[in-house]
Amino acid sequence: MRAHPLRRLLLALTLITATLLTAPSAAQAAPADLAAGRPIEASSSVFNFVAPNANDGNVGTYWESNGFPSTLTVKLGANADVSSVVIKLNPDPIWAARTQSIEVLGREQDATGFTSAVARADYHFDPASNQNTVTIPVTGRYADLRLQLFANTGAPGGQVAELQVLGTAAPNPDLVVTAVDSSPASPTESTPITLSATVKNNGSAPAPASTLNFLLNGTVAGTANVQALAAGASATVTADTGTHAEGNYTIAAAADPDDAIAEQNEDNNTRQAQLTVAQAPGPDLQITGITSIPANPAPGAPVSFTVAVNNRGTSSAAASTTKLTVGSTTLTGSTLAIVAGATATVAIGGTWTAVTGGATLTATADATGTVDETNETNNSFTKPVVVGRGAAVPFTSYEAEAGAYTGTLLTSDAQRTFGHTNFATESSGRASVRLNDSGQYVQFTSTVPTNSIVIRNSIPDSADGQGLEATISLYVNGTFKQKLKLSSHNSWLYGNSDGPEALTNTPGGDARRLFDESHALLGESYPSGTTFRLQRDAGDTASYYIIDLVDLEQVAPPLTQPAGCTSITQYGAVPNDGIDDADAIQRAVTDDQNGVISCVWIPEGQWRQEKKILTDDPQNRGQYNQVGISNTTIRGAGMWYSQLYSTIEPQNAGGINHPHEGNFGFDIDKFVQLSDIAIFGSGRIRGGDGNAEGGVALNGRFGTGTKISNVWIEHSNVGVWVGRDYDNIPELWGPADGLEFSGMRVRDTYADGINFSNGTRNSKVFDSSFRTTGDDSLAVWANKYVKDPSVDIGHDNAFTNNTIQLPWRANGIAIYGGYGNKIENNLVYDTMNYPGIMLATDHDPLPFSGITTISNNGLYRCGGVFWGEAQEFGAITLFPSNLPITGVTIKDTDIYDSTYDGIQFKTGGGEMPNVALSNITIDKSNNGSGILAMGGARGSANLSNVTVTNSRDGDIVKEPGSTFTFTGQ
Repeated sequence: MRAHPLRRLLLALTLITATLLTAPSAAQAAPADLAAGRPIEASSSVFNFVAPNANDGNVGTYWESNGFPSTLTVKLGANADVSSVVIKLNPDPIWAARTQSIEVLGREQDATGFTSAVARADYHFDPASNQNTVTIPVTGRYADLRLQLFANTGAPGGQVAELQVLGTAAPNPDLVVTAVDSSPASPTESTPITLSATVKNNGSAPAPASTLNFLLNGTVAGTANVQALAAGASATVTADTGTHAEGNYTIAAAADPDDAIAEQNEDNNTRQAQLTVAQAPGPDLQITGITSIPANPAPGAPVSFTVAVNNRGTSSAAASTTKLTVGSTTLTGSTLAIVAGATATVAIGGTWTAVTGGATLTATADATGTVDETNETNNSFTKPVVVGRGAAVPFTSYEAEAGAYTGTLLTSDAQRTFGHTNFATESSGRASVRLNDSGQYVQFTSTVPTNSIVIRNSIPDSADGQGLEATISLYVNGTFKQKLKLSSHNSWLYGNSDGPEALTNTPGGDARRLFDESHALLGESYPSGTTFRLQRDAGDTASYYIIDLVDLEQVAPPLTQPAGCTSITQYGAVPNDGIDDADAIQRAVTDDQNGVISCVWIPEGQWRQEKKILTDDPQNRGQYNQVGISNTTIRGAGMWYSQLYSTIEPQNAGGINHPHEGNFGFDIDKFVQLSDIAIFGSGRIRGGDGNAEGGVALNGRFGTGTKISNVWIEHSNVGVWVGRDYDNIPELWGPADGLEFSGMRVRDTYADGINFSNGTRNSKVFDSSFRTTGDDSLAVWANKYVKDPSVDIGHDNAFTNNTIQLPWRANGIAIYGGYGNKIENNLVYDTMNYPGIMLATDHDPLPFSGITTISNNGLYRCGGVFWGEAQEFGAITLFPSNLPITGVTIKDTDIYDSTYDGIQFKTGGGEMPNVALSNITIDKSNNGSGILAMGGARGSANLSNVTVTNSRDGDIVKEPGSTFTFTGQ
């Protein structure tokens, strides 16, 4: 039935009148969605249905809680007069009708808690009747709005696709910086600099007195007091910041840096300007390098040194003295005059006697102050020298079983059975201490000063496999100090590790990877001789605690921001707030690549990262075809201070370009310098539970010109994967060449520590520490997925002076094919089921050729069983699966307390000709032979000065059927 024309006219007039009556006046602002883009958080979530989905402007994404009751909270930033809350679900008909029970709560900006704004009520959502949007009237002034959800007839958790908070800003101040400047206009390194800024209150209420920080490249350089400002008023403040090194600086003035004042807009407090400091005329000496001779001395050996001294100044530097300190030894060398821009190699007089563990070298130019330099603060340079085997780690480890304890000592069986919920087998030294009852403890006395602690521990899993959190009590010299937080969220895998993709987080049956680590800075330094006790007290709620070992370390103060580096805070990153900083970090890195800035600075703080940092590919060449970052320098304040972390498990993160590589860390293509940060991933599994992956902290082509140092990696699937297949964007093919890793600390991974793949050559891992890696802690895999298999062979790589502990699925160190690769001066402890060192041709590599050297390594309690627990592996194993293993030299090596054989030549499809064994000690092969050639082994070995003792099955054994021959001694 059609409406009468007059009726249609009356209806139109009615609508117009209603619109006029309800339209806001010019003086009354229309309610806006105050929740859009604001921080939002939830008490829980499932899968990738996380809180930020609820205010991203897209009803196709949504938040869902993990059970009831649950909360969803949006932070408006400052008080607003709220008129309504709008809750939307996806209008797609696939969403069935549902009713949710919801209460609306609010928090005024000066209040500490929430109060009810709208009482709990049931709200019906039904796309079939176009009712998937609910508007709840609200009257009140609030800075935060919270939904508390109690029930949902359509899902096991609360669901919100979009949350809108409609209202207008309440009267508040709003501080903005309208001008930033510096004087003098053209400073040099020797000119004191004054910074100035003008602060205006753009708000609708007076602003109380506040402060303003001046920052240079993200580091606070001065602070000024800002007087109280009426609405619309301004004030100019200044701060003297002294002299600064040559370079380009970003000046930033940040009003109310501590957010002490509630403002209408908290995002507009900063303004930037640029400052250029010129080099002052005159000489300026700096150290650019120290060379030790020999580079890796043995304990007791005399070591001499040369130092590279550069004059970066504009005029000649007169003769001076260069000083070098190492331990308690001080040496000097005479430095002749150096013309501007030149570098002199200075021989340091005398020698230092190398001591086990190594030392830190510090060289100082113009040590006696005879040269009047333009910059007297850049004369020193430090680097470690490593002595003997293993890494010169900065921490000292204390085994729980070696201290005093009142719990239960756990020790492994003779076969060190792994994979059957065996805590002792997975313990360092194959022993640990279990604390069952309140008052039980592990106690030890420090032999070094310390201000930090790391605890390798195991507490039970939860019934749902998500892990538990619990505390343990730390006592210092008999006095309670603090509660330390432990977690099993990243430990406990179930199933058969023969196939890693078969492992699951779902509890049931055999369990492995039982331990994880917790760390804390202690807030003060304790001297050597301090007694530390880890005790289970009444408030420590885990049903048991297993303590394996503790690391104590005197952590140095945080590094300061280098000249020329720009802080990620200048790109919007905020430390310690729990909000994803990945976009800000990405913008900073992109600017560095594009030459806008020269270095990225990650200051002290916890920085959340839920997206891999890479280079945007405008060609969009597919999900697995990533472009890494290049020509970038990224520095941090130290691995204990500048910490990136992820909370969303990679398989739940969404939007990942390469699923296996995850949502944290960096994708690197070439010419990248990265140092002094930590990357704490969110991985919990490797492949199981629907082919979930734990992510990779550092991955990519790596190319040339890349150096990575002092990076702590934890809870990733792989720590570092070097290389991409040639067919992954062929025009970007560039295998790693000259890549260097040093000072790495890789912990608790689900697969490899560092893997050199896809033709990696001339690269090294040096002075680094690995603990509880899944697959190989270190590996060279000369795979075939390269541009030219006759050229792009993994070669001339070196794993030198590293310490490896407790690999839980594969080898300590492995080489699969290639030539010229070296394994030298390493320590490998406590492998679960594979060798400490293995050469193999499984994984279908390119062939071995040339020489492969295994030299001066120490292996302790290595080897085990795998593949249905039917294959026994030696501490060192050669496994020519389908190709020969040629040109092998094993020398100057000690093998102690092997689970099975000391050295094993395994049955395979290839031969092992002319293996050279010299200066080797093998003691106590518990369940095997000193040296074994298996029944199908083919090849030969020449022995020189090889000593075998205490082997259960004999010193040198050749099984029936083997054609392997032993010659020499």
